[in-house]
Amino acid sequence: MPDAAGIKVVLVHGFLDTGWVFRRMKLRLERQGAVCLVPRLRPNDGRAGLVPLAQNLKRDIDATFGPSAKIRIVAFSMGGLVARHYLQILGGAVRCEKLFTISSPHQGTQSAWLYPGKGARDMRPGSDFLHQLQSTEETLRGIQLVSYHTPMDLMILPATSSEWAPALNLDFPVLLHPLMLSDEDVLSDVERRVVR
Repeated sequence: MPDAAGIKVVLVHGFLDTGWVFRRMKLRLERQGAVCLVPRLRPNDGRAGLVPLAQNLKRDIDATFGPSAKIRIVAFSMGGLVARHYLQILGGAVRCEKLFTISSPHQGTQSAWLYPGKGARDMRPGSDFLHQLQSTEETLRGIQLVSYHTPMDLMILPATSSEWAPALNLDFPVLLHPLMLSDEDVLSDVERRVVR
């Protein structure tokens, strides 16, 4: 496998998660010499909306890696939408080489109707937030885009919402949404693509 020394990777967690969900992936990448940042999205239920989370993500990336160093992003679930807003609306696309989303509700999720708060509303199908992302996808030209999903996802409803037209879509038959970050096949594939 290629040497990952010097590669800067941002790992963006999802709804009600912390960076702990990336512990295995972070260890694997760091063993190859990658430098990993695991920002903490607060509040992790996005109650104030996904836009403030993306603004905080930008702040954390700039504070850690400076304003222009090239980065690669791996984002889980809600984190994929937060990362996309950072890239597409807040200018992060100019510095990003690769974006990997794992079980992210690119088309929204019906389960977002079950939770209060602006962040949940942002993740509902047809939301203004999602329309803005869809209308600005051209800003991602030149970035390698990969979307991982499982047909057995019970959080992203329908599960096909994790499919994303501009990306390479990879289907892994993982039993449940949170297990995507501990599945050996998913971890190995993400690791290989991040560092090459």
